[in-house]
Amino acid sequence: MIQTRTETLALTDGTQLRFTVAEPGTVVRGGLVVLHEARGVTERVRRLCGSLAEEGWLTVAPHLYHRDGTDEFHDHQPDERVHDQVRRLSGDTILADTDASFLWLSDQGVPADRQGVLGFDIGGSAALVVAASRTVGAAVSIGGRGILEPLSAEVPPLVQIAGELSCPWLGLYGDDDEMEPGEVEKLREVTDTAQAATDVIRFPGAGHRFDRDADAAAEAWQRARNWLDLHLR
Repeated sequence: MIQTRTETLALTDGTQLRFTVAEPGTVVRGGLVVLHEARGVTERVRRLCGSLAEEGWLTVAPHLYHRDGTDEFHDHQPDERVHDQVRRLSGDTILADTDASFLWLSDQGVPADRQGVLGFDIGGSAALVVAASRTVGAAVSIGGRGILEPLSAEVPPLVQIAGELSCPWLGLYGDDDEMEPGEVEKLREVTDTAQAATDVIRFPGAGHRFDRDADAAAEAWQRARNWLDLHLR
């Protein structure tokens, strides 16, 4: 497994962005910005970055909570603390952190049309925010709330911006009892109006973290890889 490292980068707002990097040991096929789950840049996220690097992707995962000095919430920390941190996110800070990450990839020699964004859980929601605001090679959202009701006061409901998608976007959603009936289908209706190629896939019974059905999780991951292979070349 390729090991990750953490670097820092000064942003124009005066903060220091921390980001986790995984570099391929061979030829770089493209670059991916990985947007983390609600608990931050966890060991699971770091392993994912390493796995993507093994497939040739130069991978960078910005720590979206860096302005609050937080990298990761461990399992023993209560969900309410995590939810409070999520509510601090804003569309502007998500874009500032991902813009810096894409610029870093460009500085490493990765062309813009071979840069993509991949997000999980709240990172899936953030990936759609990026794809609706920036032109990148491809975007994938694996799960993510905030479709009808916003994640935070500073992040718009995804149905309000999904029609503005300007790059190929794939949404992979495990059906979740906690989501309102029809949320994902409403998102599908809106993304179908976008000018870019889009697709929405639902997996009954998989849960929003794809932790209830191993076969669904494997299929979702393969679909994500296929989407990136198709559009980032």
